[in-house]
Amino acid sequence: MTAPSRRAFATAAMASLLVGCGSQATTARPSGTATATTTPTPASASTSPKSGAPHALARSVPVRLQIPAIGVDTAVMRLGLAADGTVQVPPIEANSPAGWYKYSPTPGQVGPSVLLAHVTVGAYGDGVFRHLARLRQGDRIVARLENGTAAEFAVSTVRTVAKAHFPAKAVYGDVDRPELRLITCGGPRTGDGYRDNVVVFAALT
Repeated sequence: MTAPSRRAFATAAMASLLVGCGSQATTARPSGTATATTTPTPASASTSPKSGAPHALARSVPVRLQIPAIGVDTAVMRLGLAADGTVQVPPIEANSPAGWYKYSPTPGQVGPSVLLAHVTVGAYGDGVFRHLARLRQGDRIVARLENGTAAEFAVSTVRTVAKAHFPAKAVYGDVDRPELRLITCGGPRTGDGYRDNVVVFAALT
Protein backbone atom coordinates (compact mmCIF):
# COMPACT_ATOMS: atom_id res chain seq x y z
CA MET A 1 0.00 0.00 0.00
CA THR A 2 1.13 3.56 -0.44
CA ALA A 3 2.92 5.33 2.38
CA PRO A 4 -0.01 7.68 3.23
CA SER A 5 -2.43 4.74 3.33
CA ARG A 6 -0.09 2.76 5.56
CA ARG A 7 0.15 5.63 8.02
CA ALA A 8 -3.59 6.23 8.06
CA PHE A 9 -4.38 2.55 8.54
CA ALA A 10 -1.80 2.15 11.29
CA THR A 11 -2.96 5.26 13.15
CA ALA A 12 -6.62 4.28 13.06
CA ALA A 13 -5.93 0.66 13.87
CA MET A 14 -3.75 1.49 16.84
CA ALA A 15 -6.49 3.71 18.21
CA SER A 16 -9.26 1.17 17.58
CA LEU A 17 -7.44 -1.89 18.70
CA LEU A 18 -9.53 -4.12 20.91
CA VAL A 19 -11.99 -6.60 19.52
CA GLY A 20 -15.22 -7.08 21.42
CA CYS A 21 -17.23 -10.28 21.16
CA GLY A 22 -20.35 -9.44 23.08
CA SER A 23 -22.57 -12.35 23.97
CA GLN A 24 -25.78 -10.34 24.12
CA ALA A 25 -27.92 -9.70 21.06
CA THR A 26 -28.27 -6.05 22.10
CA THR A 27 -24.78 -5.05 21.05
CA ALA A 28 -22.87 -5.38 17.81
CA ARG A 29 -19.80 -3.26 18.40
CA PRO A 30 -16.57 -3.76 20.34
CA SER A 31 -16.50 -2.95 24.02
CA GLY A 32 -13.52 -1.40 25.75
CA THR A 33 -12.23 0.22 22.56
CA ALA A 34 -10.61 3.60 22.25
CA THR A 35 -11.75 6.25 19.81
CA ALA A 36 -9.96 6.52 16.47
CA THR A 37 -8.37 9.89 15.87
CA THR A 38 -7.70 9.44 12.15
CA THR A 39 -10.10 8.14 9.54
CA PRO A 40 -8.25 5.46 7.56
CA THR A 41 -8.16 5.31 3.80
CA PRO A 42 -8.42 2.05 1.85
CA ALA A 43 -5.18 0.22 1.26
CA SER A 44 -3.62 -0.42 -2.14
CA ALA A 45 -0.93 -2.89 -3.14
CA SER A 46 2.11 -1.01 -4.36
CA THR A 47 4.80 -2.38 -2.06
CA SER A 48 6.52 -5.65 -2.93
CA PRO A 49 7.48 -8.25 -0.33
CA LYS A 50 11.04 -9.41 0.18
CA SER A 51 12.69 -11.34 -2.62
CA GLY A 52 11.84 -15.03 -2.39
CA ALA A 53 8.54 -14.41 -0.56
CA PRO A 54 5.23 -15.38 -2.18
CA HIS A 55 4.11 -12.88 -4.80
CA ALA A 56 1.51 -10.43 -3.56
CA LEU A 57 -1.95 -10.63 -5.09
CA ALA A 58 -3.96 -7.83 -6.65
CA ARG A 59 -6.43 -6.04 -4.43
CA SER A 60 -9.73 -7.92 -4.28
CA VAL A 61 -12.26 -8.01 -1.46
CA PRO A 62 -12.62 -11.35 0.40
CA VAL A 63 -16.03 -13.00 0.04
CA ARG A 64 -15.45 -16.35 1.75
CA LEU A 65 -13.13 -17.77 4.42
CA GLN A 66 -12.27 -21.45 4.81
CA ILE A 67 -10.27 -23.03 7.64
CA PRO A 68 -10.41 -26.83 7.16
CA ALA A 69 -8.71 -27.73 10.46
CA ILE A 70 -11.60 -26.27 12.51
CA GLY A 71 -14.44 -26.72 10.02
CA VAL A 72 -14.89 -23.06 9.10
CA ASP A 73 -16.50 -22.22 5.75
CA THR A 74 -18.16 -18.84 6.01
CA ALA A 75 -19.15 -15.82 3.99
CA VAL A 76 -17.22 -12.63 4.69
CA MET A 77 -18.82 -9.22 5.16
CA ARG A 78 -17.12 -5.83 5.15
CA LEU A 79 -16.51 -4.01 8.44
CA GLY A 80 -15.55 -0.42 9.02
CA LEU A 81 -15.68 1.93 11.98
CA ALA A 82 -18.70 2.56 14.18
CA ALA A 83 -19.96 6.09 14.77
CA ASP A 84 -17.88 6.34 17.94
CA GLY A 85 -14.69 5.38 16.10
CA THR A 86 -14.49 1.79 17.32
CA VAL A 87 -13.91 -1.12 14.99
CA GLN A 88 -17.15 -2.76 13.91
CA VAL A 89 -17.75 -6.47 14.47
CA PRO A 90 -20.19 -8.78 12.69
CA PRO A 91 -23.78 -8.71 13.97
CA ILE A 92 -24.78 -10.95 16.84
CA GLU A 93 -27.32 -13.15 15.10
CA ALA A 94 -27.76 -16.70 13.87
CA ASN A 95 -25.17 -17.68 11.26
CA SER A 96 -23.24 -14.44 11.73
CA PRO A 97 -20.36 -14.45 9.22
CA ALA A 98 -16.75 -13.40 9.53
CA GLY A 99 -15.93 -9.80 8.71
CA TRP A 100 -13.00 -8.18 6.91
CA TYR A 101 -11.83 -4.82 8.27
CA LYS A 102 -12.07 -2.78 5.08
CA TYR A 103 -9.31 -0.34 6.01
CA SER A 104 -6.77 -3.16 6.11
CA PRO A 105 -5.20 -4.71 2.99
CA THR A 106 -7.24 -7.35 1.22
CA PRO A 107 -5.96 -10.92 1.75
CA GLY A 108 -2.87 -11.46 -0.37
CA GLN A 109 -1.86 -7.81 -0.54
CA VAL A 110 1.29 -6.72 1.24
CA GLY A 111 0.47 -5.96 4.85
CA PRO A 112 -1.74 -7.43 7.59
CA SER A 113 -5.26 -8.23 6.37
CA VAL A 114 -7.58 -8.32 9.38
CA LEU A 115 -10.65 -10.56 9.73
CA LEU A 116 -12.91 -10.78 12.77
CA ALA A 117 -15.63 -13.15 13.90
CA HIS A 118 -17.45 -14.09 17.08
CA VAL A 119 -16.61 -16.96 19.38
CA THR A 120 -20.24 -17.04 20.57
CA VAL A 121 -23.34 -15.23 19.38
CA GLY A 122 -25.51 -14.87 22.46
CA ALA A 123 -28.60 -17.05 22.47
CA TYR A 124 -27.66 -18.39 19.03
CA GLY A 125 -24.78 -20.45 20.38
CA ASP A 126 -21.33 -20.93 18.87
CA GLY A 127 -19.81 -18.33 16.57
CA VAL A 128 -17.77 -18.87 13.42
CA PHE A 129 -14.48 -18.61 15.34
CA ARG A 130 -15.57 -20.82 18.26
CA HIS A 131 -12.53 -23.08 17.83
CA LEU A 132 -10.02 -20.53 16.52
CA ALA A 133 -7.66 -21.17 19.45
CA ARG A 134 -7.28 -24.79 18.34
CA LEU A 135 -5.34 -23.82 15.22
CA ARG A 136 -1.72 -24.87 15.09
CA GLN A 137 1.34 -23.80 13.13
CA GLY A 138 1.05 -24.83 9.50
CA ASP A 139 -2.75 -25.11 9.41
CA ARG A 140 -4.20 -23.82 6.13
CA ILE A 141 -6.47 -20.78 5.76
CA VAL A 142 -8.06 -19.89 2.42
CA ALA A 143 -9.56 -16.48 1.66
CA ARG A 144 -11.63 -16.59 -1.53
CA LEU A 145 -11.69 -13.24 -3.27
CA GLU A 146 -14.25 -11.31 -5.28
CA ASN A 147 -12.17 -11.59 -8.46
CA GLY A 148 -12.33 -15.40 -8.35
CA THR A 149 -8.84 -16.02 -7.02
CA ALA A 150 -7.91 -17.53 -3.66
CA ALA A 151 -5.28 -16.38 -1.18
CA GLU A 152 -3.87 -19.33 0.79
CA PHE A 153 -2.14 -18.79 4.11
CA ALA A 154 -0.40 -20.99 6.67
CA VAL A 155 -0.73 -20.32 10.38
CA SER A 156 2.50 -19.15 11.97
CA THR A 157 1.38 -18.28 15.51
CA VAL A 158 -1.73 -18.44 17.70
CA ARG A 159 -1.83 -16.12 20.71
CA THR A 160 -4.32 -15.59 23.52
CA VAL A 161 -3.84 -12.11 24.97
CA ALA A 162 -5.62 -10.03 27.58
CA LYS A 163 -7.77 -7.32 25.99
CA ALA A 164 -6.20 -4.88 28.39
CA HIS A 165 -2.81 -5.62 26.81
CA PHE A 166 -3.83 -6.13 23.18
CA PRO A 167 -0.67 -6.28 20.97
CA ALA A 168 -1.75 -3.57 18.56
CA LYS A 169 1.62 -3.13 16.87
CA ALA A 170 2.02 -6.86 16.24
CA VAL A 171 -1.52 -7.17 14.88
CA TYR A 172 -1.91 -3.97 12.86
CA GLY A 173 1.67 -2.82 12.31
CA ASP A 174 3.43 -2.72 8.95
CA VAL A 175 4.88 -5.92 7.50
CA ASP A 176 6.64 -6.31 4.17
CA ARG A 177 4.79 -9.39 2.95
CA PRO A 178 1.16 -10.52 2.67
CA GLU A 179 -0.09 -11.68 6.06
CA LEU A 180 -3.40 -12.44 7.71
CA ARG A 181 -4.78 -11.76 11.20
CA LEU A 182 -7.84 -13.59 12.51
CA ILE A 183 -9.27 -12.22 15.74
CA THR A 184 -11.96 -13.32 18.16
CA CYS A 185 -12.60 -13.39 21.89
CA GLY A 186 -11.32 -16.01 24.30
CA GLY A 187 -10.32 -16.83 27.83
CA PRO A 188 -12.72 -16.75 30.78
CA ARG A 189 -16.13 -15.10 30.62
CA THR A 190 -16.49 -11.75 32.35
CA GLY A 191 -20.12 -10.70 32.66
CA ASP A 192 -21.51 -10.56 29.13
CA GLY A 193 -18.12 -10.83 27.39
CA TYR A 194 -14.68 -12.41 27.48
CA ARG A 195 -11.47 -11.28 29.13
CA ASP A 196 -9.09 -12.09 26.29
CA ASN A 197 -8.64 -12.04 22.55
CA VAL A 198 -7.42 -14.93 20.43
CA VAL A 199 -5.25 -13.76 17.54
CA VAL A 200 -4.07 -15.98 14.71
CA PHE A 201 -1.10 -14.80 12.64
CA ALA A 202 -0.67 -16.35 9.20
CA ALA A 203 1.44 -15.73 6.11
CA LEU A 204 0.70 -16.16 2.41
CA THR A 205 2.05 -19.42 1.07
